[in-house]
Amino acid sequence: MKILVVTPRYAISGVPLAQARFAAALAERGHDVTFMVGNCDADLTVPAAPGVTTLVLGAGQVRGMIGPLVRHLRRAQPEVVFSAEDHLNCTVLAAALLAGSKARISGSSRVTPFDTYSSKPFTKRWVLKQAMRTLAPRAQALTCVSQDMVAQYRTLFPRMGHVCVYNIVDSPAARARMGESVDDPWFADGLPPPIVAAGSLAPWKGFADLIRAMPKVPEARLLILGEGSERPALEALVAQLGLGERVRLPGRVDNPLRYFARARVSALSSHVEGMPNVLVEAMMCGCTPVATDCPTGPRELLQGGRYGYLAKVGDPESIAAALREALARPMAPELLAEAVEPFEQTCVIRRHFELLGLAEH
Repeated sequence: MKILVVTPRYAISGVPLAQARFAAALAERGHDVTFMVGNCDADLTVPAAPGVTTLVLGAGQVRGMIGPLVRHLRRAQPEVVFSAEDHLNCTVLAAALLAGSKARISGSSRVTPFDTYSSKPFTKRWVLKQAMRTLAPRAQALTCVSQDMVAQYRTLFPRMGHVCVYNIVDSPAARARMGESVDDPWFADGLPPPIVAAGSLAPWKGFADLIRAMPKVPEARLLILGEGSERPALEALVAQLGLGERVRLPGRVDNPLRYFARARVSALSSHVEGMPNVLVEAMMCGCTPVATDCPTGPRELLQGGRYGYLAKVGDPESIAAALREALARPMAPELLAEAVEPFEQTCVIRRHFELLGLAEH
């Protein structure tokens, strides 16, 4: 089957990485897959995957993708299109109508609609809302990455029929990457492994809260993997609290799974999420998760505490207490494995095709 997977931008963050994994998984199952990327961060290259043709458009904004999308839909005539993020979903649906494409389209929403749409007339977010209402009937499936997000979308768009489909996290390729070595003195034999967190160093990730929690987690060390605009402020906070020997920010790493596989506890301190893939990755690697009870995803994923420990958003005291609990009482491996099952590659792909009314061939 000819399939087009689209993402607006390639970066080391949740949505583009999830779309890249999805494209690779579809190709692995024998489909003819094109991965179209609107723009790629200057210091990055979209990784090659067997069987995937990658197109980087160099479009600075999503609206600049509509022309290339129309031309690709007319020329290549894909049978299925998978898109992610609402601005791009609208653009893909418009391009399909302009191209006269017969492709079946699945549009996935990845963040809360309350941050995407507005009821204030003639604002950009209001225009997007009207456009989505107009174009949505062209889609065969509209999905969200968490049940909580589905409920939010049904509040704003009660007739569109959004349903939940999780991202692929658990795949043979991911499991192979877990086994790669880690060259870091904090993971030396005989030393207690550090708590590991990963994500963009951005305000909504709440890493300042996590750092402020560390003085109340005796002896523990914290490794925060990632890069972003908050680095100077976070490094200043580490110095201010005298945590230079216990908290490190080594920057972006190409494979955080190998770090999670050697840690006992992972930490997610976000103020808002869609469905945090990094939390699932950590659980897949056997890490006991600590996560803030932010909208949306962590409570659903951890089943209210069955699979990990929840803390209050923006509350270092609560985060510290949850970290101490996780270190003292880690989750059983079989429970973590149970939590990850819905994110397994075959399960996710099967669900997508069912919603599109298609059988794989």
